[in-house]
Amino acid sequence: MNSQSRRSDSNPSVRLLTHIASVLVLAATLIFETRASVYIGEGSSFLEFIPAIIIISYLEDRGPALAATILMVAAGLWARSTLHGQISSEDWARAILLVVSGGVIAVTFHRLRQDLRELLEVAEARLAAVEATESRYRWAFERAAMGFANTNEKGELLQSNRRLSEMTGYEEEELAHLRLETLVHPDDRDALEQLLAGLGNDSASFASEVRLLRKNGSAFWARLTLSSSVPDGVLSESIFVVVDDISERRAVHEALRAQKEWLDLALSAGRLATWRIDLKDGIVTGSGTFWDILGLPPAASRRLEELSAVVHPVDWPKLVASRKLASVTNYDVEIRVRRPDGHIRWVALRGREEKYDDRLQRLGVAADLTERRQTTLLRAAAKKRERIMLEQRHRFSNLFPVITALVKMVNVPENNVAKYKETLIDRIRSLEATHLLLSGNSSASGMLHDLVVQELQPYMGTRDISVSGPSVAMSGGAAESFAMIVHELATNSLKHGALGDSKGRVEVNWTFASEDARSDIVFEWVESGRRRTSKVVRHGFGSMIIGVDGAPLVGYSPKLEMSDHGLRYSLRLSRKEIGP
Repeated sequence: MNSQSRRSDSNPSVRLLTHIASVLVLAATLIFETRASVYIGEGSSFLEFIPAIIIISYLEDRGPALAATILMVAAGLWARSTLHGQISSEDWARAILLVVSGGVIAVTFHRLRQDLRELLEVAEARLAAVEATESRYRWAFERAAMGFANTNEKGELLQSNRRLSEMTGYEEEELAHLRLETLVHPDDRDALEQLLAGLGNDSASFASEVRLLRKNGSAFWARLTLSSSVPDGVLSESIFVVVDDISERRAVHEALRAQKEWLDLALSAGRLATWRIDLKDGIVTGSGTFWDILGLPPAASRRLEELSAVVHPVDWPKLVASRKLASVTNYDVEIRVRRPDGHIRWVALRGREEKYDDRLQRLGVAADLTERRQTTLLRAAAKKRERIMLEQRHRFSNLFPVITALVKMVNVPENNVAKYKETLIDRIRSLEATHLLLSGNSSASGMLHDLVVQELQPYMGTRDISVSGPSVAMSGGAAESFAMIVHELATNSLKHGALGDSKGRVEVNWTFASEDARSDIVFEWVESGRRRTSKVVRHGFGSMIIGVDGAPLVGYSPKLEMSDHGLRYSLRLSRKEIGP
């Protein structure tokens, strides 16, 4: 049952009036039938009941209509029996026919009423769906992230949403009294006229970027879109307006344009070049500066293989290597170029790798790094020389305390000055050999055992010293750096530790970190005996060499443990780093 029927059924006054009307029709019909039986006699039929049954079936439901039909038939038979003393067979036939006809009429009206109610329910459901859809669209219209409005053919705003009010600073009531033209900047009103003209030329929608004016007079960039249906070539009465604030987008666009200008200026000032390589066809294109950096005459494009004549063979795979890409990938390599004059130039190729139309390509900028690399090498050489000079100065300053300590350590055997002198000279010569080793050519190599023994030779025989470990050869640079570490440990031990104590002991050993002979070397320096200073580590040049203040000169993972009764220093040496 539809909502209107439910409202009627739930209204007692309406139902009462319906029942009263049905009773009056029934009463009038019964009176008419009685009078007809009196005046007409046996010639009267039950057909006069049919209109009443139709009216009652229309007003009431199936049950009351059937009850009224039976009551009419009973009243008619009673009247004939009372007036004529008997009921003829024709009266019974007419009565039965009336009951059947009344039942058919009642059932028919009942069925029609049900069909009508079902149709009304379907129509009502569709109307509710339409109302819900309209409500959703109205909600979206009011709360959309873009400004919406409707205008008539004269450009007068009929309806606007909240977002348009926020953009312009006008209230919705104020916008309803404005023309769309007044919201457009005077310099952009020609674009609005073109939009309206475009709608008049059988175009469903038309858009343009214009400046709109706020209520306070300030302007902002917006994308204005007008949409309208055009029946029979005539502009419709309602135009749908969409306003999208693109101020930030325009600002980004201007920033990108300015950035491109700065980039072009930087490329020109920095002597940078642009290039592109099509890896499928093997075609290289570049600017004039690019070919100049490579030492080649300018050309629109070249085969990639032609560059092999100037690119260093070791760096050629960097240029021709290709791989499958899922998306854009950064590309950054440095290659060496042999120019026609024989000079080697370092060139950096930086950019990205990407797929374009299923074709793998590289593109970016090129820069000549030769001067920068030469400057870097000169700085590194200067720093290395400064470091060596500082170390030589440091060693030279430590040389006299070591000699003094040697003089004190060597006893005069039986007051034999000659023997004392000979022993002392041997110690000094041993120290001199170590010093010469560190000051010699860094390309010379040595054995790790020899480096340790050479440094500790002056103290052999007077102190408890043990040196053990497998045979390991060290390259020149690594041997020099490692000898400096051992020298610092020996110097520190002589001044403050076991080598300066007659009861002290020094154990030096090294082993492979694993069973593999090519694995790292674990070096350990262990002292036992009373130390003459606290266990606080003082940070100086020597601490920097052994790695207390950072990375050691050679190796990694240095560890220094100090106490009142000893010292332990460990260091790991990579075979790749120290190997000859």
